[in-house]
Amino acid sequence: MNKNLQTVFHYHETTKHSQQRYARSLGYMDWATQPNPFREYAGAKKIELPLCDAHTTPPYSLLDEELPSAPLVKESLSQFLQYSLGLAAWKVAGGDSWAVRCNASSGNLHPTESYVILPPLLGESSSIMHYAPKKHELEVLCEFESTLWEELPKGSFLVGLSSISWREVWKYGERAFRYVNLDAGHAWHSLVVSAKLLGWNITRLDSVSNIDMNSILGLTQESRFHEDEIADMILVVSPGSVNPKLSLEKLTEVLPLVYNGDANKLSPTMQEWEIIPAIEKATQENEVPQRSVVSPKIRRVASQESREVILKRRSIHVMDKESSTITQAEFFATLRSVTPSLDEKENSAHLVIFVNRVENTPSGLYILIRNDRDKEKLQELSNPAFLWKESELPNLYLLHEYDYKMFSKTISCAQDIASDGAYSLGMLVNFSQQLNAHGAHRYKELYWECGAIGQQLYLEATSMGLSGTGIGCFLDDMVHEILGLKDNQFQTLYHFTVGRGHVDSRIQTRPPYERNQ
Repeated sequence: MNKNLQTVFHYHETTKHSQQRYARSLGYMDWATQPNPFREYAGAKKIELPLCDAHTTPPYSLLDEELPSAPLVKESLSQFLQYSLGLAAWKVAGGDSWAVRCNASSGNLHPTESYVILPPLLGESSSIMHYAPKKHELEVLCEFESTLWEELPKGSFLVGLSSISWREVWKYGERAFRYVNLDAGHAWHSLVVSAKLLGWNITRLDSVSNIDMNSILGLTQESRFHEDEIADMILVVSPGSVNPKLSLEKLTEVLPLVYNGDANKLSPTMQEWEIIPAIEKATQENEVPQRSVVSPKIRRVASQESREVILKRRSIHVMDKESSTITQAEFFATLRSVTPSLDEKENSAHLVIFVNRVENTPSGLYILIRNDRDKEKLQELSNPAFLWKESELPNLYLLHEYDYKMFSKTISCAQDIASDGAYSLGMLVNFSQQLNAHGAHRYKELYWECGAIGQQLYLEATSMGLSGTGIGCFLDDMVHEILGLKDNQFQTLYHFTVGRGHVDSRIQTRPPYERNQ
């Protein structure tokens, strides 16, 4: 086993929560060093984007249909960013206020930053710009000339996502790298959904090196930064299909050596956790690209406008267990929305589900298989007493009929939201086999897949008037034990719960942007 894989396996084991101990963190909230959730580049030219609140968007139920492609203009680019990574609302309680974004984030800390690489659209030259969601504006980092656009369908552009781990490390310590990459998955899928509103497609380039990604986004220019920021992925947004192995050499060879703008300092001081830079370094390079698969369309019942669903998405802190019973049709609809691949790559995550309050559905332990290849192995490794009884929803199996409410709460770090909703689940991934086959970078990709599933569950629940919440705090190996799993061939990476949330009337909601259209 190579050194990078050893680092990944060590990190994953070290940062597990258990009943004996939680993963190491500071142990208290050091409010004096709380990171600024908004990145700004001082000295960079600002371009205010028009707000799209008056624009109609397709019904959410039609997002997987063939929608006409919008032209790439300032207004369509603005809508794409506003309904993916922009603000959804401001929340106010007492003297405090905080922003809620369209893309979910662990602890609302938002380690993910985004950049757009544009053809001549907002100026006479191609450009790289940072998206600043607080004011819904772009910050111009550099301008250049490139023939790259000749290799892409007309109306294409690129998006880069990066992560600032410190924003999550501040609160979560050593476990933070997990949440950073879940958030990257949430952001990625937010972009995918927002692109669908405009009839656009998103393709992640899987052959661009980490060195090139960091260089393209200007992150190697250390004098412009106070905290480490690491590139995660480059995406092509296009009205047509794009080869995921597209070379960006025509881009990298023409970029200036120094960009405009200096990144703001997010905290006066930072905690040092040696394990974080170690796992970041080990997982940088994408050694073996994953194969692409075709994602079938999701058939939905008629629902509200897409932007309403996107802007209403919230992480619920309290479930109203008295009203959280849902219909079987609603249960199946949420699961059906995440059955296919969400990122055009091979599925590695399966959903282990604790059903608590679903009409005409026995309470118990279920599993939704998202890749038939793993089914036989899971049957072999899991508890031999499991039923594996087929349900009306394809690939959903009842394993054990039982009341798991207390167990689902216990494994979720004693959080009531896991037991008070209609159901909760854990995302169980094909782990050691995937890492050994594809390299250490696959560790990040597994979390991206789970984050994408979480973002989709949020939206699907919201579209039906339900509530959802991602759960990053859970007792890893206790989940494996109830399944009868004794090694790391499969590991649980992310948990989620769906029900009906309790609305706290003390918290006021304000518009995300208070400026003239």
